[in-house]
Amino acid sequence: MDYDLIVIGSGPGGYVAAIRAAQLKMKVAVIERAEIGGICLNWGCIPTKSLLKSAQVFEYMTHSTDYGIRIEGSAKPDFSAIVARSRSIADGMSKGVQFLFRKNKIEHVNGFGRLAGNNRVEVKTGDGETKVLSATHIIVATGARSKELPNLKQDGVKIIGYREAMTLPKLPASIVVVGSGAIGSEFACFYQTLGTSVTLVEFLPRIVPNEDEEVSKQLERSFKKMKMRVLTGSSVESADVSGDICRVRIKTPKGEEVTEAEMVLSAVGVTPNTEGIGLEESGVKVEKGKVIVDEFYRTNVPGIYAIGDIVHGPALAHVASAEGIACVEKMAGLDPDPVDYRNIPACTYTTPEVASCGYTESAAKEAGYAIRVGKFPFTASGKANASGSREGFVKLIFDSAYGELLGAHMIGANVTELISEIVVARKLETTGHEIMRSIHPHPTMSEAIMEAAEDAYGESIHL
Repeated sequence: MDYDLIVIGSGPGGYVAAIRAAQLKMKVAVIERAEIGGICLNWGCIPTKSLLKSAQVFEYMTHSTDYGIRIEGSAKPDFSAIVARSRSIADGMSKGVQFLFRKNKIEHVNGFGRLAGNNRVEVKTGDGETKVLSATHIIVATGARSKELPNLKQDGVKIIGYREAMTLPKLPASIVVVGSGAIGSEFACFYQTLGTSVTLVEFLPRIVPNEDEEVSKQLERSFKKMKMRVLTGSSVESADVSGDICRVRIKTPKGEEVTEAEMVLSAVGVTPNTEGIGLEESGVKVEKGKVIVDEFYRTNVPGIYAIGDIVHGPALAHVASAEGIACVEKMAGLDPDPVDYRNIPACTYTTPEVASCGYTESAAKEAGYAIRVGKFPFTASGKANASGSREGFVKLIFDSAYGELLGAHMIGANVTELISEIVVARKLETTGHEIMRSIHPHPTMSEAIMEAAEDAYGESIHL
């Protein structure tokens, strides 16, 4: 065999798996046809957060008088500079992973990889050559791409996906965003903050539909406060792109309407990249576009594994990384715990931010739990008031019988940084009383977690 492990794909699942395998003394190669780091580092998680930070700084400047600071003249976004900063950060992160490959003696093979049977991978390189590599183990980590609706085909100009949305040549005057999950809501927030007139369309009854209902309602209020138009329970029926502007036909609970916009952003999810990579030819079982694996990501074919967006589970970068580590450690003969999908944090980097983990209130009730619910609004937080970020709250859900922390749901400034406390607490099976008696520093946003626990047990000090 040429290698102990070949990884197809260098996203946060693939590159993390490769590095962990190298740490465990495996000889590793990673096949990647595009930028090292995959979608996350180059076209997803990292560059979008750069864009959103620029929008946040612009928002601070336009509201500087709220902080007692007067700026002569008006602040204006330099859209091309914002995009250039985002691309520079993405490039730097990609180079960082390349450095880690060199540090860990991982070989990067540039090209398109596909399974070729008998522990082999066929690689078509950029110059048209084909070579065959072999390995004892092969991990498929090919990720996903923007999902297309049948009636909303992306042309990359007027009907775009997330890749085009982060590299537009100029700031659009208006845009219709279809889908209010993390991707859609983040781009809607970004463009609305910079001055674009945004219409956000969600098919389900509420935006960020996977979140707790109270969180969804708060985010919708925040978006409307920004002057964003939010249409829930609505669907885009068609988009006429024949003229200078798009004429978007939207079916709403109040009837059908036509909204005009410069472009439409389709943000209705992602589609796994499982076509053309030799899965069927190798006998690997695939169901509805997802590879079937066991708890350590072994497929039905010995020596072939799959992780990340192409397997069932949340399509999140940190999930793919955890899967990659568990897969490789089991492969190496260690005894890792399976990934606990009941304790996965979800984050949406809008303004205000959204973060959650575990059961929502309704899901806990449906699961048969008798629950205690505690909630602490940031309007009562000293740090939130001092920082001018009073929107939102922390909501905790406990099992009444044993005090187990079942779930947490947050909306507010920097809550994506707070949610890790909940993940660790749930991992350690922490109870509500233990959270209440864990001293949190004052003044901080994290105090809201302690205060919400106190509220659940009727011991709130500041409510």
